[in-house]
Amino acid sequence: MLRAILDIFLSMGSYVGALIIIIVLLAAALRIIPEYQRGVVFRLGRYVGTKGPGLVIVIPVIDKIFKVDLRVVTLDVPYQEVITKDNVPVKVNAVIYFRVIDPAKSVIEIENYIMATSQLSQTTLRSVVGRADLDDVLSARDKINLELQQIIDEKTDPWGIKVSAVEVKELELPEGMKRAMARQAEAERERRAKIIAAEGELQAAEKLTQAAVMMEESPITIQLRYLQTLKEIASENNSTTLFPIPIDLIKVFLESKGKN
Repeated sequence: MLRAILDIFLSMGSYVGALIIIIVLLAAALRIIPEYQRGVVFRLGRYVGTKGPGLVIVIPVIDKIFKVDLRVVTLDVPYQEVITKDNVPVKVNAVIYFRVIDPAKSVIEIENYIMATSQLSQTTLRSVVGRADLDDVLSARDKINLELQQIIDEKTDPWGIKVSAVEVKELELPEGMKRAMARQAEAERERRAKIIAAEGELQAAEKLTQAAVMMEESPITIQLRYLQTLKEIASENNSTTLFPIPIDLIKVFLESKGKN
């Protein structure tokens, strides 16, 4: 009787052990990959395909899976010391937006695609800014951003990466250069002010010439102008009023005196 009970427990133990082994194998074979990731599967060291998203079944021990994130990566490029084409030392940094479009290439072709993209971005930023003048770096920022994006995207394409945008964030200039640029801007504003004042004088002279011609054709306009001037002076409550007398009014008396 005791031996029969022992045999039953032994048989039940074998079933339990087998069940545990099956559960462990299933847990190792089943993988869940989110929507924003893909699984690159290698079987005995050879690439066999990209799987996901959802439930993925792999062969335990034989298959190995690497998960790759497909979301956009924002990579900050640290400050780089660059000498521009016109020999001005500057510090410039940038930000890069890229994403993986081919998970297999990002695993097979490159060891660490984020680190590689960061290093490539730093060298490219120094190269592009070093070929440009300071004025182009300050004013033609869009052109430099586009050139950076095209160069980095072309070099990272074999890694299965797509660079969507590159933006130069900040540009630090030496203090001496900042003061020189401030003086240049001030001189430019003064030049524009003088040109505007000269143009105003020219327009005023033209209008005065036209007015003189009209007054010469119609002398009565001079008297009307005198009366208007008197009205303006009287409205200011001045103690002394200057009354301009046209020469034509006393011309008759002067001529008669001369005849006598």
